[in-house]
Amino acid sequence: MTRSQPRFGRMIPAMVTPFDREGELDLARTEQLVDRLIVGGSDALVINGTTGESPTVFYPQKMDLFRTAVSAAAGRVPIIANVGDNCTADTIGFAADVQKLGVDAFMCVVPYYNKPPQEGIYEHFRAIAASVDLPVVLYNIPGRCVVNMTAETTLALAHDCDNVVAVKEASGDLDQIQAIIDGMPEGFDVYSGDDSATCEIMRRGGSGVISTAGNVAPERMSEICELAAAGEWEAARAASDAFMPFMEGLFATANPILVKEALALVDFPVGGVRLPLVDATPEQSDRLRQIMRQVGVLD
Repeated sequence: MTRSQPRFGRMIPAMVTPFDREGELDLARTEQLVDRLIVGGSDALVINGTTGESPTVFYPQKMDLFRTAVSAAAGRVPIIANVGDNCTADTIGFAADVQKLGVDAFMCVVPYYNKPPQEGIYEHFRAIAASVDLPVVLYNIPGRCVVNMTAETTLALAHDCDNVVAVKEASGDLDQIQAIIDGMPEGFDVYSGDDSATCEIMRRGGSGVISTAGNVAPERMSEICELAAAGEWEAARAASDAFMPFMEGLFATANPILVKEALALVDFPVGGVRLPLVDATPEQSDRLRQIMRQVGVLD
């Protein structure tokens, strides 16, 4: 059974980062997107995560993005700032600066490229958690980071660090996710890092999802989460299955290429992606349009 009141709620879009025609930050559009997602039923927002193109948004731009999101949210929902990097010292220094902006929590990804052992992952996150006052959400995504943070490492951090309060689990390993749920301390939250696994992870005791699809149709993702939270599993599974072609279709190429294209198709353009990502091809856009009509996101 899922807990009644997760700290950050259940449906949390990993917000895309709007760019203008020249590929620069579009802060005015960022304000509008924050409002659109909150009005659509989002419980919190992750800013500048994977879906927000964090590898190509440099530190000064991240600061502008976080500052704008905090201002636009105006206290309506928590703002979770992705400050994670593959250098522990840089992450700690950056988090200290971001903490002053009024964000509500940090998300930190497993260090990528370095290929640290589990002890290194543990020490990395423990050092970050000890250096900040805000809650920390761990982010395990071995498909991008090369290494997987094991359930044992996640649980050690959850038990040893009071402000490590949640994990976004995108390993795709349901046995690992179940082990975290079974061993987590009271007040810890496990979020699905894959939209398509949301219903199943919540059935196992997870709290919700940090979502890509929620950028486009927050109401639909919120419906799935709320039905699951209420224990209405048949209805939750039906809502998830009906939306599955879109949740899976967004990942036909590298994220966030198609979620940005989807926003353009629903008449809320947020610009293109920055190299080395490239915009959707006409064929990809046509296929996405068909899926969106199939699931009722587009007329």
